[in-house]
Amino acid sequence: MPLLDAATIAKLAGVKVRARAVMEGVLSGLHKSPHQGQSVEFSEHKEYAPGDELRHLDWKAYAKFDRFYVKRFEHETDLRAVLVVDASGSMGYRSAALSKLEVATTLAGALSYLLVRQQDAAGLSVLSGGRFADVPPRAAAGHLMTLLSTLEAVVPAGPTNLPAAADHLAEGLPRRAMVVLFSDLFDETPDALRRILQLRSRKHDVAVFQILDPAELEFPFDDPTLFLSMEDERRLEVNAREIRESYLEELGAFLAQTRALCAEMDVDYQLVRTDDSLDAALLQFLAKRQGRRR
Repeated sequence: MPLLDAATIAKLAGVKVRARAVMEGVLSGLHKSPHQGQSVEFSEHKEYAPGDELRHLDWKAYAKFDRFYVKRFEHETDLRAVLVVDASGSMGYRSAALSKLEVATTLAGALSYLLVRQQDAAGLSVLSGGRFADVPPRAAAGHLMTLLSTLEAVVPAGPTNLPAAADHLAEGLPRRAMVVLFSDLFDETPDALRRILQLRSRKHDVAVFQILDPAELEFPFDDPTLFLSMEDERRLEVNAREIRESYLEELGAFLAQTRALCAEMDVDYQLVRTDDSLDAALLQFLAKRQGRRR
């Protein structure tokens, strides 16, 4: 299956269809899963070592060899993942085929497919207008449709509030989990991103997809332009050509600071343009994570 560009994805109706297409594109680019855990498919034995799960001891092997062995299975099942989607007003922006929110929900949906397929527990937390819509993590196959239906109903509204998301997640995740944030990270609160990344100090595995529109990255405006805030009532009329250089300089500093902070906090970071091939972006993210854990 060829990589799916944003224009192709945009022609597919609804998050469910788009997410499934991206997921299938990812699977076509992946080799057999390197993860080991519990599943219906037996993989191999390994000699018992302190810390191994006692429930996986193979007593028949012990009776035969007088040594303790544990069963290993394909795929990891103990993973609990929460996909956090920023549905603030700015995520509704688009200059290309897909809005930032459509990219976020499509990637979150595709990742949900992959997690449920390998029998992991996937959950969802959508932040919109200062409110949260939560779907607790579960591994059941039928749970996938709940996740996708929730994503399909998301609409952009209100200001970005990453500190509120950090507090909400810290209170709602008593056990260690994988937390994946999909956001443009446009939050004026000091240390907003750091608040989210501090979930690492609670032993959570954190990853960030920063989703930006090509117009935000390239600032292709030349004429006097009126910019309207998508999160409040602010309006700004400027000569776009005169401020382009300073804008790009500020944006470059913001992106560099974001990457550096994620590296400092040991958090996986992926910048995604809304005109990117989404399955390629997800493949790159998964390959990066696999490489780090070898």
